[in-house]
Amino acid sequence: MKKLLLSLLLACALLPAKADEGMWLPMLIGKNYDEMVKMGLKLSKEDLYNINNSSLKDAIIQFGGGCTGEMISQNGLLITNHHCGYGAITALSSVEKNYLDNGFWAYNYSEELPAKGVTALFLERMEDVTAEIEKAVGRSKGDKYDKKYKKIVEKLTEKAEAEGNYEAQVKSYFEGNQFILLVYKKYKDVRLVGTPPRSLGKYGGDTDNWMWPRHTADFSMFRVYADANNEPAEYSKDNVPFKPKKFLPISIKGVDEGDFAMIFGYPGRTNRYDVSYGIDIAINESNPSIVKPREKRLEIMRRNMKQDKAVYLKLTSYYAGISNYWKYFIGQTEQLKRLKIVKQKQDEEAAFTNWAAKNAPEYKGIMREFEAIHNAYRPYAKHHMYYSQAFQGSLVAALGSSFYDLYIEVNQKKPDQKVIDKEVKDIKKYYNSIQGRFDLATEKEIFAEMAKMFYNDIPKNQHPEVYQSVIFKNYANSNIDKTFADYTDYVFNNSFLLDSAKMYAFLENPNPDDILKDAGLRYALSFARNYKEVYQPKIDKYRDEKEVLKKKYIKGLMEMKKNGLFYPDANSTMRITYGNVLSYSPQDAVHYDYYTTLDGFMDKYKPGDDEFDAPQELIDLYNKKDYGKYADANGKLRTCFITTNDITGGNSGSPIINGNGEWVGIAFDGNWEAMSGDIAFDKKYKRTICTDARFIFWIIEKMGKAHNLIEEVDLRK
Repeated sequence: MKKLLLSLLLACALLPAKADEGMWLPMLIGKNYDEMVKMGLKLSKEDLYNINNSSLKDAIIQFGGGCTGEMISQNGLLITNHHCGYGAITALSSVEKNYLDNGFWAYNYSEELPAKGVTALFLERMEDVTAEIEKAVGRSKGDKYDKKYKKIVEKLTEKAEAEGNYEAQVKSYFEGNQFILLVYKKYKDVRLVGTPPRSLGKYGGDTDNWMWPRHTADFSMFRVYADANNEPAEYSKDNVPFKPKKFLPISIKGVDEGDFAMIFGYPGRTNRYDVSYGIDIAINESNPSIVKPREKRLEIMRRNMKQDKAVYLKLTSYYAGISNYWKYFIGQTEQLKRLKIVKQKQDEEAAFTNWAAKNAPEYKGIMREFEAIHNAYRPYAKHHMYYSQAFQGSLVAALGSSFYDLYIEVNQKKPDQKVIDKEVKDIKKYYNSIQGRFDLATEKEIFAEMAKMFYNDIPKNQHPEVYQSVIFKNYANSNIDKTFADYTDYVFNNSFLLDSAKMYAFLENPNPDDILKDAGLRYALSFARNYKEVYQPKIDKYRDEKEVLKKKYIKGLMEMKKNGLFYPDANSTMRITYGNVLSYSPQDAVHYDYYTTLDGFMDKYKPGDDEFDAPQELIDLYNKKDYGKYADANGKLRTCFITTNDITGGNSGSPIINGNGEWVGIAFDGNWEAMSGDIAFDKKYKRTICTDARFIFWIIEKMGKAHNLIEEVDLRK
C-alpha cells in the first residue's frame, strides 16, 4: 500500500498544469514539460533541473531566508526586490549616509558594502525519502512518531551534510504523504552593490501595494562572496566574488501579450487543501484579528516616523513588514468572500463524502471530524491571534514573554543550569535582534494600546490575571485610556526590560524571587502563562488533529480524483510556475493592459509626497525622453508587466524567464482581485506583477551611471 501511495503521489505531482495554477517541484517537472513547450518554452528538461550539470535551478537562490534572488553574472552578482533588500539597505543607512532615500551604487568591488546577516542559499539537489521515513516511523503515532521521525531526519541530514560543505533539511509535502530531502550550500558573505532611491523602489507605497497598475522599480542588487575555493565562508576582506554554476542572461527585447513566462522561486506558504471550516474561521476570526492590531500599530508608527528622520530610518523596515500583511489579510478576506470559497469547499466536501460512502468507507466520517475540531478551536481563535498580533505587537511585551521558559526552569526544585544557560542565550539573542527597531516613545504608545485592545476585544474569562490583580486594582480610572496610560508609565519606569545593563545583570544570576518583582516581566509573564498553560495546549491539540485529518483527506482526494490536478502546498522550497503575459478585465467596463509605462509613473507623481515623489534626475530624463536602447517600439519606457504565474510570499524577487531562458523582469507582487491565492487560486484574475528588465537597467545606466554593472551582465537586445 505504501509503494502504491508513493506512486500515486508522484503521478499526481507530475500531472500537466492548467497553464497557470500550480507550484511544481523542479525535480518532478518532467510531464509538465510538454505543456510548457506548447506555451512557448524552448529549453530542454535538463536545462531546467539537472543534478549532474548546471541548470536554471543553479541560478536561483533563497535570499535572506524569506525572498528569492537570482544570479545575473559569472561574478556572483544577484538581483532581488528592493523590499527584500530593504532591511539590509536600512541597516547600512544613516542620516548622514542615507542610502535608503538617496540610492547607492558601487562602481567597483571595493565599494560594495557588507550586508550583515544576509545569506544566499543555493539548492544542490532534491531526493525523495518517503520510503525511508515511512519505514522508520511505521505505524507509530503522537510522541512515538515524533521521536522516530526526528531520529530518521537527523540520520538523513547528517549523511547528506557529511558529503561536503552542505546544509540539509527534510520537508513534508502533501501534509505528510511525501517527504523530500533538500541539500543546500549557504553563503554568508553577501554585499550591497546597488539600489535605487526608496522613492523608486517603493513607488506607490501602501496605496499601490497589492494593486495593478503599478510603476515600481522594485529591485536591489547584491553580490555573493566565497573563499578561494568558491566555498561558503564568513565575511572576510580576502573573500572573492562567487562563481555560480549558472547565471541568467538579460533580455531587453521586452514581452508581448501571450508570451511564455516561467518563474523559479521559494514560495513561502499556501493552504489550498484547507477545508471549509478552516476558511470560515480565517474569514470571520483569524484575519480580522490580524488586521485590527496591526492597523493601530501602523497608525502609531506612521505618526512618529513623520516627526523624526532618525525614527523613520529605525522603524521603516519594521513598518513595511507589518503594513504588507496588514493590507494582505484585508484583501484575502475580501476575495475569499467574493469568490464564495467556503461554499465551493462545502460542495467539494459533500462530493467527497458521497464518494467515500460508496467507494471508501474509511473516509466516510472525515468531514464530521473536521467540523468537530474546528468547533472546538473557534472560541480560542481570536485569542490565538491577539496573543501574537496585539500582546506581542509590543516589543517590550514580546521581550518579556521570551523569559517564560527561563521563569519555568528557575522555579523548578532542581533547576538545570544547562537549560538556564540556553534560555539566557536565547533571550540575549532576541533582545539584540529587536534593538534596531526599538523607539521608546513609539513603544510606549503601542504597549498601552495593545494592552487596552486585548482587554476590550478578548472575552473576560480568557484574560490573564494581571488585568485584575494589578492594572485595574491599582490604576483603575473612569477614563480607560488613562488607566492604560498610567499603567504603561509604571511599567516603563519600573522594568529592566528598558535598561540593558540591569537586564544583563539579572541574567547573570536569574533569581526566581526577583522575576515577578519586575513590572514588565510581571505583565508579560501573566500573558505568557495564561496562553502557554491554558490556551496553547488547546491550539496544539487542534493543529495536531487537523494535521492528521488533512493527511488522510488529501490521500482520499487523490484516490477519488485519480486524473485530477494535484501539487503540494508551498513550504519555502524551490518551485517552478509557468504561465503567460496577459491583460485582464476585473469588472464591467474595466480593462487592465498587461504593461505600464513611465508616462503612467509621471501621472501619479506628487512632489514631496511620501509615496509618489520621484528624483529630479528621473523627471529630467523623462522630459527629454532619454530612454536609449530601453525604449519599446513606440518610443515608450515600460515600467511593469503582469503574468498569470502562480506565486505567493517568498516569491518576491523571483526571476521572470522567457521561453529562451532569458531574464525579462522580476516578480514583486500580486493583484488585489486574486488575494485569495494562498487558500484558493483564482484562474480568471490571478496575476503576478513584475518590474520590467528595461526599466531596471535604464535606472542602473542612466540614473546610477553604473556602467560597470551594465558591462558585467549578458545584456541581450
